[in-house]
Amino acid sequence: MSAHHGPASAPPVTVHPPVGTGGRRVTVRGEILGLAHSDADVVAFLRDTGLPDAEELLDDPARVQWRGGHAHRYEAA
Repeated sequence: MSAHHGPASAPPVTVHPPVGTGGRRVTVRGEILGLAHSDADVVAFLRDTGLPDAEELLDDPARVQWRGGHAHRYEAA
């Protein structure tokens, strides 16, 4: 029996839209990792979860979903 983690097609990592003060919330399967202000922050969060190749995953839509705004942009609109 396996745990349900949402739709099978949904990437496990989500970088949410920029917040009003700048930065983007980062989650893995719904678990909040933190507020990123740069790609380096996202990579650090993902490495902390055990993904050594985190930097290479940022542009892989099967692994990372960028919601709202442009990918790799962290400032508020």
